[in-house]
Amino acid sequence: MELLFLVLFSLRILKTEAVVGGHWCYQSQKYDQPDCEVEPRQWYQVNIACKGNKQSPINIVTKNVIYDKNLKPLNFEGYDVKGSSKWNIENNGHTVKVELSTSPKIGGGGLRRKYKAVEFHLHWGIEGVAQYLPGSEHSIDGEKQAMELHIVHIREDVADVTEAKKHADGVAVLAFFVKIEEENRNYATLIKQLENVKYKGETAQMEPLPLSSLLPPEEELGRYYRYEGSLTTPDCYEGVTWTVFEKPIELGIAQISQFSTLHFDGKNSTLMVENFRPAQFLNKRKVYWSSASSTLLPPTKALMLVLMLLYILTSLFQ
Repeated sequence: MELLFLVLFSLRILKTEAVVGGHWCYQSQKYDQPDCEVEPRQWYQVNIACKGNKQSPINIVTKNVIYDKNLKPLNFEGYDVKGSSKWNIENNGHTVKVELSTSPKIGGGGLRRKYKAVEFHLHWGIEGVAQYLPGSEHSIDGEKQAMELHIVHIREDVADVTEAKKHADGVAVLAFFVKIEEENRNYATLIKQLENVKYKGETAQMEPLPLSSLLPPEEELGRYYRYEGSLTTPDCYEGVTWTVFEKPIELGIAQISQFSTLHFDGKNSTLMVENFRPAQFLNKRKVYWSSASSTLLPPTKALMLVLMLLYILTSLFQ
């Protein structure tokens, strides 16, 4: 009996070790890739930090956000500059990542230091029968958008992401929702290169663009949410200052659908769709809302204010 127990215990340890060393993946990969052993709910088995109390993404509930007058407009340095070196594009098996050849910087906006941009990537959904099913990671009052763009920045005084992770405030990410609207010509160059990075490990280069050309106009970026969170893929490093903008980027449905032609792995592998992490618990964290360049309040609070004014006016004329 004791021998049987030892055998079963040993098998359990071996299985655990296999999972811990396994390949993490998204839920959309589980159906066609049985070797993909660790889906989002089990990422903590790969990196224990993925079970932390400050994980991302989150659902932003506007009625609970805290108005912060110190969250002024961000300062974008070098975002309007077109570099001379080409951008490297890679299908890394989880997304399409674009490494920047220059280092635009952000500061102000309540940030305690300056951060330099090193790369950007996207998360997206899947084209359904009648509509495109949303694939953004963050949501506002439970509503998601078609895609989400993340521009990853690290402290300006460090060399790379690895060094940045040694600090409690090493990374700052700007998050932009991507909404289905008209075709956006500024994305044509990037989307054209997707056919050259269809499979995991493939790389390509593209002519650099001013990073600002991929974003909404700067004067429309005054409204945003701010919270402390993590990277949304293993190792789920907690030390990320998130800025989630209200104003979305607009792309055409045909443009958005091109991202779903990529593959998670090699030829005949699963199409890269729904590459997003589900919303995580907020726990004891607070989400702050900017006062920047606008006196407007989030929709829920604006409605409450209108109702309050109506009540006061009604009382006065009774």
